[in-house]
Amino acid sequence: MSPSPSSPGDRGAPVPRFAVVGNPGNRRVELFAAAVTAAGLPAPRVLPWAEVLAHGARFTANETVRIDSPGEDREVERLLRGVCDPTRVEGTARWYARFTAAVRDVARAARSVGATLLDAPEDTAVLFDKRLCHGVLREAGIPVPHSPTSGPHAPPVTGWPDVREAMRGTGMRRVFVKLAHASSASGVLAVESGGRGRWRAITSVERSGDGRLFNSLRVRCHEDEREIAAVVDALAPDGLHVEQWLPKAAQDGRTADLRAVVVAGEATHVLVRTSRSPLTNLHLGGARGDWERARAAAEAAGVPGDEVPELCRRVAACFPGTLCVGVDLLPATGWRRFAVGEVNAFGDLLPGLTGLPGGRAEGRDTYAAQVAAVLRGAVPGEREERHRVAA
Repeated sequence: MSPSPSSPGDRGAPVPRFAVVGNPGNRRVELFAAAVTAAGLPAPRVLPWAEVLAHGARFTANETVRIDSPGEDREVERLLRGVCDPTRVEGTARWYARFTAAVRDVARAARSVGATLLDAPEDTAVLFDKRLCHGVLREAGIPVPHSPTSGPHAPPVTGWPDVREAMRGTGMRRVFVKLAHASSASGVLAVESGGRGRWRAITSVERSGDGRLFNSLRVRCHEDEREIAAVVDALAPDGLHVEQWLPKAAQDGRTADLRAVVVAGEATHVLVRTSRSPLTNLHLGGARGDWERARAAAEAAGVPGDEVPELCRRVAACFPGTLCVGVDLLPATGWRRFAVGEVNAFGDLLPGLTGLPGGRAEGRDTYAAQVAAVLRGAVPGEREERHRVAA
């Protein structure tokens, strides 16, 4: 049984009232609501994204506002991306502009009445742009894959010739080509050059006969450069990020990486993801691995036991206005060291995964860990102020 956080009423503090901007009935909203009520708090007030996008949001001073994912809703997809089919890949630049504008509006509405905001719009804008995010991490001294496209002043990638030139200019023979504003491996290609004009790309992108792009649950391999170029050229108008494809560690003969959930600056949950392809996302055939074995392998390779938690803490410090982030960690071959691949604003959907032993979230899922953090006063506004003072 998950432990219950102590009631703020026991300390004479007001009981927080949660408001969630999300899609009603969505599993993220329902799992968070279940964590709230399990803590003995009133059920959160849900503001549907479709209504917020059309009419804005209103809050009261005693509310704690959580901004959740707008995904998995056709009408919201239409409002944000301009397409009704959620499997379509195109439209992420439009999605980013409209979504970040909506988040800023929500934040203004919350701040105008003194409500507590768990997700700073300034952080969200960086988290949903892989180029900016890599630049922020690199400036903070956090190890990331080499990228010729990261940072605010990097040249844009306008198509396949730019990808080829970036690889030639940096000497990289294997890269990931990613949509700057997408998630869940949408629009990702793992590209490698075999020399002498030979190319190979592994992706879940499917191109229709009329050139439209769709996300597929089947990972496919292209060895025809013309097909690879056609996909990259079709993705390029939405913005692309190119980064070095680092050789990763393995578990049970499968490529492995880590998704760590960081709540209030603490790595509370770690999931090992394994795959037979370079794409480890669970919906693309990835499988859950064993964190204890991964941790033991890293320590045997000389990695300090606190390396992963400390790296996650440093990442979270780059986004002090956000209560929870998901950090994708790339373990080098042999588990000898770690780099940060991506940081996710909505990286907490890991059903059934409980917190690390000995930590604050032991026995709790990712949502209960966030509720507990709010109840003990670890809200982003206070953490952000402490971060500025420390700096």
